[in-house]
Amino acid sequence: MKLKQRVVLLAILLVIFIFTKVFLLDNLETSAASREDQRAFQRMLAGLRVALEPRLEHTLQSPWEIAAQWVVPREVYPEDTPELGAVMHAMSTKKIVKADVGYKGTQLKALLILEGGQKVVFKPKRYARDYIVEGEPYAGYDRHNAEVAAFHLDRILGFRRAPLVVGRFVNLRTEIKPVATEQLLGTFMTVGNNTCFYGKCYYCRETEPACADGDVMEGSVTLWLPDVWPLQKHRHPWGRTYREGKLARWEYDESYCDAVKKTSPYDSGPRLLDIIDTAIFDYLIGNADRHHYESFQDDEGASMLILLDNAKSFGNPALDERSILAPLYQCCIIRVSTWNRLNYLKNGVLKSALKTAMSHDPISPVLSDPHLDALDQRLLSILATVKQCTDQFGPDAVLVEDRMTLSHL
Repeated sequence: MKLKQRVVLLAILLVIFIFTKVFLLDNLETSAASREDQRAFQRMLAGLRVALEPRLEHTLQSPWEIAAQWVVPREVYPEDTPELGAVMHAMSTKKIVKADVGYKGTQLKALLILEGGQKVVFKPKRYARDYIVEGEPYAGYDRHNAEVAAFHLDRILGFRRAPLVVGRFVNLRTEIKPVATEQLLGTFMTVGNNTCFYGKCYYCRETEPACADGDVMEGSVTLWLPDVWPLQKHRHPWGRTYREGKLARWEYDESYCDAVKKTSPYDSGPRLLDIIDTAIFDYLIGNADRHHYESFQDDEGASMLILLDNAKSFGNPALDERSILAPLYQCCIIRVSTWNRLNYLKNGVLKSALKTAMSHDPISPVLSDPHLDALDQRLLSILATVKQCTDQFGPDAVLVEDRMTLSHL
């Protein structure tokens, strides 16, 4: 064989060797990542039941100090949280030392200070579990039980971007009124034999109070994020106009995602993938009201999209608002870890997992069966949407690796 032919043959063999090595390494890395996703899923399932009990072992810290230390730029709480039950127990039982009107917003809520100085947001019960909210997907009052269910779904999906939420019963006469500010106290009234209040907010009306059953009111409490992590509010790129006859650009421009990708913070970093994760989360819970979202300040797009204010969810189990998924089907990208998790939750696993996760909550049962059934059906729609994307563009273009090393020091 001539020298020139040998050189060409060696070059070909070298190229084949390099491509084979790269292919094998990619497969090994993908396989390792998939195995870690599977292990994380099994750990999540094993830790679903959160017994609300006061004991905190191996620490002298308060539950509030522990929860504050959990928060990092990409998580509100870590994967391994043996103290979660104790923190949630404190949220649902600690003495209320002050009660005030809620922070600015459109819906009725109260800001409570619990013993130890911890702020929580209290949202009152407005509907029975089987009540169907008719009309637009964002219609009706806030649903307190939706906040509880959304928090546990966040755990199940492995996002860990929702502040802690737990159900709580409060006695308005003995626990709230004695420590209420004048502003809140001025909104109390009695309707029949029930104590009620209407608070201060954009849509709060004296004619539409929230009423207890006698003096005892069911609600949810959401743990306030630590003050050392100030929030920044952003307009959601797929937000609605809320004006009849006026569509947002994304509602008529199928190439809208291309324009989003050219603007900060969606042109780099994890934020666009967070938007798509959030669209999946919101579609599952039926939340079409995320017109804004929050992240931590001065993050330059690196911190997570925080899953706050999920109460406009679980209104109508028969309504599947596909437009919530617009970021997914217009961008046609999704995190591999999210895709893996969704596939693990098929065949009734999602419904079962969420039911188990909520079983120890003080206001259990948190959701009616039709809402739980709707979750499994919506999951199938999400999986079908991703399949349409992979059929059109190929899995390599649609399934995006996005893992970040996290530190909980």
